[in-house]
Amino acid sequence: MRSVILRLLLVVGAAAVLAWPAAHWLGASVALALAALIALGVVAFDTLARARLLEWLRLPQRDGLPRYPGAWAEVFYRSGRQLRLWQGRVQREADKLQRFIEALQASPNGVMLIDAQGQIDWCNATSAAHFGLDPRRDLRQHAVHLIRNPEFVAYLAARQFTEPLLLRRSTGRGNLLLNVQVIPYGEGDKLLLSRDVTELERTEAMRRDFVANVSHEIKTPLTVIAGFVESLRSLEFSAEEREHVLELMQQQSDRMRQLVDDLLTLAHLEGDPHPPGEELLDMPALVARLASDARALSGGRHRIEASADASRLRGAGGELASAFGNLVSNAVRYTPEGGLLQIRWRVLESGLDEATGEFSVSDNGIGIAPEHIPRLTERFYRVDRGRSRASGGTGLGLAIVKHALLRHQAELRITSRPGEGSTFSARFPAQRVVPLLAQSTPDPENAAA
Repeated sequence: MRSVILRLLLVVGAAAVLAWPAAHWLGASVALALAALIALGVVAFDTLARARLLEWLRLPQRDGLPRYPGAWAEVFYRSGRQLRLWQGRVQREADKLQRFIEALQASPNGVMLIDAQGQIDWCNATSAAHFGLDPRRDLRQHAVHLIRNPEFVAYLAARQFTEPLLLRRSTGRGNLLLNVQVIPYGEGDKLLLSRDVTELERTEAMRRDFVANVSHEIKTPLTVIAGFVESLRSLEFSAEEREHVLELMQQQSDRMRQLVDDLLTLAHLEGDPHPPGEELLDMPALVARLASDARALSGGRHRIEASADASRLRGAGGELASAFGNLVSNAVRYTPEGGLLQIRWRVLESGLDEATGEFSVSDNGIGIAPEHIPRLTERFYRVDRGRSRASGGTGLGLAIVKHALLRHQAELRITSRPGEGSTFSARFPAQRVVPLLAQSTPDPENAAA
């Protein structure tokens, strides 16, 4: 359109010059000059508009769109509209990318992108923690230079990624076992996934140990019983010898029955999804009964004291009685003759008009070395295996105590010093303690003594 207008102006000017007489050359010149000025103005306007358009296209801004009349208004409007559409599309893609990155960051598994040259393109925080990397500093570094593990280097070099690699790493928080899987994609790029299987491996090791321990604990008394049965069949025994053999067989069968009972109790505590019962246990009466059982088990070999604050404990009576009974029986079994056992139930003030409860069993026996204390609640863990078997323990008592207390939001605390004795305490939260009186109720036999 602009070119057409310019051509018309030039034609009109030329026609005016040719048609007018020579006497009127001045008027013709003025007409031609006017046409040229108009043409130059149009050219200048278009040149300026094109320059502004090119300048705006180099650094397009939605708020800085130039305003021009006529055809240029349409050009700038459509350019601005395309810019808005393009910016909207880019923003949507950027939002998708950001959400994708946030999802990868939130993943419990490590994700690392490695290019065809073996350099790290990107990794999430979990992957950086798994391999001890800095997500910003270590970008564009070669993975094998930062993850200096011979097994990992050989795994990448072999290019056989059908099976994952189990990789062990030492960190400041201990040993870490990683399941590493490489997935090739694109043109030589690789996706490296890592998963922390340390706890899974630990659980599997505990399961193997548990099966081995149960097998061993049951095999020993079965071997003894089988030997006695064979002896009874092939040998002649006197009445006294026969009675002694039957007594030993009875002891071994009782040991196996106790082991099975403890295993069933532990399985119930670990697998029961329902919360414990809400009985109100009379703690002075329960402590008195536990003290009576301890005296029967001791057979007069120990001094046993008991006391309880007048209060009630909310919980499952059978589970708590079993847990407390295990603590008491352990103290009797592992305290030398003549030792002192103290069974206590106390209501402790914890502020804000609340009171926690604590059941404790103390002895002045041989004590426990510090390195054993963290592992005492493991199934079948024994400080002295020979002494434990001689005392009749199954190695499951403290594991039962721990799980019973966990179901009641309680905490097991163990303090001990070799040669001075031990104290096992079960601390209960305030919502499970119902204080009645401020006075303490002593054990009747203590008062009689």
